[in-house]
Amino acid sequence: MTLLQAVFSFALVAGLLTLIPGLDTALVLRSSISKSRRYAFATAAGISTGAMLWGVAAAVGVSALLAASEFAYRVVTIAGAAYMVWLGLSLLWKSRRQASAPAAPAGQDDVPAAGRDDLYKGWFTGTVTNLLNPKVGVFYVATIPQFMPAGASPLLVGTLLAGVHCVLAMAWFTLLIFGTGYASRWLKGARSIRIIDGITGTVMVGFGLRLVLEPAH
Repeated sequence: MTLLQAVFSFALVAGLLTLIPGLDTALVLRSSISKSRRYAFATAAGISTGAMLWGVAAAVGVSALLAASEFAYRVVTIAGAAYMVWLGLSLLWKSRRQASAPAAPAGQDDVPAAGRDDLYKGWFTGTVTNLLNPKVGVFYVATIPQFMPAGASPLLVGTLLAGVHCVLAMAWFTLLIFGTGYASRWLKGARSIRIIDGITGTVMVGFGLRLVLEPAH
């Protein structure tokens, strides 16, 4: 297998994985609808950052430790699950608090433009969410060796393939962000944002609990 063949083959697998709705998709959609387009892109960039770091870790063998050591896998799993449950409960609490708050006067429920600190928060949330999801690392350590050309540098190829995955993910997230932008007239109302926060919070809590309860491998 040549390097070009490896890249195209991996791109097909990674592209199919990207299209499957999951926690990353929920985070980006929530950010786009309840925050702003810039915040959503910051969140998407954070998710890609986490994926890239996992790809590099897989290339140098760190992710292999997660695949081989049940203890290491469980430590990362519990940390990730705790973070996701906390984030999900925060969204559920926010949704409930907004539901009990008086309605904003007409024209005052617009979402303010994201500042530099908010953009960093979006990027940080996306990055940490992906880094604390051990399944991402296991995916890379299970797939990257299958697309490793003979004699190639594992670090170079692992980084390249992770980069391909990030490009595909950003392309998909861009479509989602601009798609929700067209529907923002109906989706950016206070009631819609409460519903979206509630759904996203429930998804994150459920995903975190699933991480803890299912078998390590």
